[in-house]
Amino acid sequence: MTLATAVGFWTGLALVAPGLDLPTLLGTAVVLHCCHAVMCRLFAYNNGYPRNVWTLLGLVAGVWAVALLVLLPRRDGAPPAPSRLR
Repeated sequence: MTLATAVGFWTGLALVAPGLDLPTLLGTAVVLHCCHAVMCRLFAYNNGYPRNVWTLLGLVAGVWAVALLVLLPRRDGAPPAPSRLR
């Protein structure tokens, strides 16, 4: 297994774009993991989970952390869902 293959599966990019060269793959992975960290922070806040822990997990695990957080149930004490926009 090459480094590009390992990074591709770790980031989930091997499922979407399997033919990326290593420099492109690393640059895309850094940007995507930053976006995933922000998404994890928002989902964690809205579902009652610790924001900082999930931000770090989103930064490290990327799309896999987002998927896990989406599947987890809402905790007690989470802020209520926002009301409809008027």
